[in-house]
Amino acid sequence: MQTQSQKLIHLGAVCSLIALIVLCIAWEWLLAPVLMLKVIPLLFPLPGILKRNLYTMQWSSMLILLYLAEGVVRGMSDSGWSATLGWIEVALVLGFFICVIVYLRPYKKAAKALAKKTLQKAAE
Repeated sequence: MQTQSQKLIHLGAVCSLIALIVLCIAWEWLLAPVLMLKVIPLLFPLPGILKRNLYTMQWSSMLILLYLAEGVVRGMSDSGWSATLGWIEVALVLGFFICVIVYLRPYKKAAKALAKKTLQKAAE
């Protein structure tokens, strides 16, 4: 059973991922249409994120870090709108990453407790 805070955290993760997809499409559509292909990897975790699939949340938290790197590079090296969009990308990635990590925390704790309990039973 999910608490209200977990539902809000999940909603934050979903919203930030969808906003990042929209940002990447709009950004690359205006600046470099060929680079719109970078949106495709973001579409793979979307169904799993919407379904609250824990495994998808885990691997997507690592995938999203590539977009963090791109946003930082563009934010620091580009100028004008491109730099601003780079920093917006960084904010959306951090929002997604933090939401996913906070969402997964109780499940990780429960899994560790279960593993510890299983090891104790096996040692008896």
